[in-house]
Amino acid sequence: MKKLICALIALVLCLGTLSGCHGTKRQKAFEIPEEFDSEKQYTITFWAKNDNNTVQQEIYKNTVASFEELYPNIKVELKLYSDYGLIYNDVITNISTGTTPNVCITYPDHIATYMTGDDTVVPLDALMADEKFGLGGSEVRFEAPKKDEIIGKYLEEGVIGGVQYAIPFMRSSEACYINKDLVEKLGFTLPETLTWDFVWEVSEKAMEKDAEGNFLVNGQKVLIPFIYKSTDNMMIQILRQQGAAYSTEEGEIGLFNDTAKEFLFEIAEHTASGAFSTFKISSYPGNFLNAGQCIFAIDSTAGATWMGAHSPQGDIHEDRKVEFETAVMAIPQFDTENPSMISQGPSVCVFNKPDNGEVLASWLFAQYLLTNDIQIAYSQTEGYVPVTAKAQNDPVYVDYLSREGEDNDLYYDVKIKATKLAIEYTDKSFVTPVFNGSASLRNAAGQLIEEVAKATRRNKTVDDAFIENLYGEMTSLYRLDGIGGGQSGRAELGELPSTAVMLLSVIGAAWVFIGVYLLIGYLKKRKNQGNT
Repeated sequence: MKKLICALIALVLCLGTLSGCHGTKRQKAFEIPEEFDSEKQYTITFWAKNDNNTVQQEIYKNTVASFEELYPNIKVELKLYSDYGLIYNDVITNISTGTTPNVCITYPDHIATYMTGDDTVVPLDALMADEKFGLGGSEVRFEAPKKDEIIGKYLEEGVIGGVQYAIPFMRSSEACYINKDLVEKLGFTLPETLTWDFVWEVSEKAMEKDAEGNFLVNGQKVLIPFIYKSTDNMMIQILRQQGAAYSTEEGEIGLFNDTAKEFLFEIAEHTASGAFSTFKISSYPGNFLNAGQCIFAIDSTAGATWMGAHSPQGDIHEDRKVEFETAVMAIPQFDTENPSMISQGPSVCVFNKPDNGEVLASWLFAQYLLTNDIQIAYSQTEGYVPVTAKAQNDPVYVDYLSREGEDNDLYYDVKIKATKLAIEYTDKSFVTPVFNGSASLRNAAGQLIEEVAKATRRNKTVDDAFIENLYGEMTSLYRLDGIGGGQSGRAELGELPSTAVMLLSVIGAAWVFIGVYLLIGYLKKRKNQGNT
C-alpha cells in the first residue's frame, strides 16, 4: 500500500511537470558568456527552406562556407526542406527528444507552439543588445546591421508576449498577377487599385463561351479566371479589410462571424459559375496564368519568378505558354483609400542548448544571415525584400531594382515589380496575432474557403445551416475550442498532451484501486470483529 501511494505521488509530480508544457511559456533568459571560446569546436545545425531553387541552395551553401571561414571553430550542418510545414513538424517531433536544430527558418506562429516546451527557444532581446556579441557588436567578426537598421515593422513581427523570439530573414506580401491582355479583350481597363467587385465582375464576364464550348476570351476549353494560392491569407485579409474580427492579441477567436459567412456565400456563388478556384483544388495558379487559362492569379510576391509569359521558372512546357502582358498589382481591396495586405516571410529563431557557447555560436550564425551580401543575394532569387534598411539602401540593391526588365532572369520584370510592390506596401501591411494555436486558427481560416468551394463543386447547398455546421467542424478539427473557447477566451491552454491524458487515466485507476483496497481491508476487519 505504501509503495502504491509513493507511486501515485510520483505520478502527480510528473503530471505537474507535463502540465507546465501545456500552453506557450515565457522562456528562460539566456546567460551570455563573457567571452566566446574560439578554441572549442562547435557543430550547429541549420534547417532552412527553399522550393528546389538551385540558386537559393547555392546561396545557403556559400553562406555556410563564408561563415565557417570567419569562425573556423564553428561547423554548420545545413539541412534543406521543401516546405515550412515540414520544418515545423520536425521541430515539434524533436522537442520531446531534445534534438531540435540550433537555428531554423520558421514563422512566429510556429515559434509560439515551439514555446510549449520548457526553455526551448532563446529570447533574443539581451543577445541583440549585447555590446560584444549583439547586433553590430564589437566582437562580431562581420559587418552586422545594428538594431535600428532592421526595418522596425519586420522586427516587431518576431515579438511574442512582449519578448523578441525571432529576427526577420526575408519579407514578402501577396500580389495579383494579371493577364492584362485578357482584361482589355473583355472590355475592361485595370483601375489604379484593384477592388473585389472589379475582379468578380471581370471573372464572371470571362465565363462566356461559343457554340463549340470554347471560352470566348481565350479560345480554349479551359479557363479559371480567378485562382487564389493561399486561402488562409485570403480569408484573413478579407476580414481585416472590412474591420471584422479574426483574433485578438490575447488569443480570443473571432473568425466565425457574419462577415466571414457572407464572404463564403460569395465564394460559393463564383465557384458555382466556374469563375473561382483555389490552388488546393485546381493546382498552381501560375501554371494557368502562363497558359492563358487564368486572368487573376494571386500568390506571394516571393513566387513572382513563376508568373508571366517569360517567367524563368514554371511547371508547364514552353509550348503551352502564351504571349501576354503581365500586370502586377496589390490584392483586391474594399476601401481603395485605405488599402491593406498581409506581411509574411520567413524569420529565424535560435534554440536553447545546455552549452552556452553553442547557443552563442548559433546566435552569431543567425545574425550573419542579416548581412548585406546574403540579404541582397537571396532577395534577388525571388520577389523577396531584404529586412534591413542597410541592405535596401546598398548601392548594389538599388542598382538591381533599377534594371527591371533587362533580361528574363536576374532582372525579370515581374519579379522586380513584385518586390517594389512589397516595399511600397510595407506601411500598409499587417500581421496576425501570435499565440499557441494561432497556426491552427490560420489553417482553419483557409479551410473554410476550401470546404465551401469543394462543397459547391459537388452540388451541395451552401446556406446558413451549412456554414454553421462548417464552423463547428473547423472548431473541432483544429481544436479551436481548446485554444480560446471557440469564439472567445484567452489562448493559454492548447490541447491536453496525450501523455498527460494517459497519466490522468493511470491516476484515476490508482485511486479506484486504493478505494477497493481500503474497502476490502475494512470488510475483512468487520468480519474478524464479528468472528470474535
